Amino acid sequence: MKTYYLCGSGVGMLLLAGTASAAYQGMSADLHAQSAYGDTYRIYVDLDAGARLDAVFGSADNPLHLGGAALYQNAFGGNMSTNINPLLYGAFPSLVHDSWVTIGLADSDGGNVLAQQGVDFTAFGDEVTTSNGSWYVTPDDAQGEEVGGRVLIAQLTISGGGTDADLYGNLNFQGKTADGSNWGATNQWLPAPGALALLGLAGIAGHRRRRA
Repeated sequence: MKTYYLCGSGVGMLLLAGTASAAYQGMSADLHAQSAYGDTYRIYVDLDAGARLDAVFGSADNPLHLGGAALYQNAFGGNMSTNINPLLYGAFPSLVHDSWVTIGLADSDGGNVLAQQGVDFTAFGDEVTTSNGSWYVTPDDAQGEEVGGRVLIAQLTISGGGTDADLYGNLNFQGKTADGSNWGATNQWLPAPGALALLGLAGIAGHRRRRA
């Protein structure tokens, strides 16, 4: 499986003076599958051992954008992993390529308690946005705990011939460290793999601001 390391806290700070705590190590993405529906990527928050993620959020000062050109949406899926019924995979195998957001779990199985408030999914054929909302779990929910040093936050399938270069995002996170203290990270950019080398920091910053 191919893994791309998309954006660490240092890059986020270079682009827009984003802030991050020690527990947060950045974001990464796996090329999870390739199919007639497009390339499917799973996006993760990378954390120190024992840390957890409780919320992905946007605010007036730090709006959230996450998406990619022409995202694949399955009629039997939904906007969040709680809408993905694994019992339907056999009858509708294309469902496994649906685009959704999450914390930790990839479908409704396993006691998924993901919730959201104020997130705009109306344009999820392209992106998820919010300037006053989040998707979240409570600090007592096991699905927010890191597994192998990371927590799943989204699956995005780029359809219409799109590639990893079409992935983008500006995200904010909060959670707990291994000792139970709070950690947070804001203005964490999700550039396309290789985009820093191709475009340079200034070019990426300008591209992302235009989406804000």
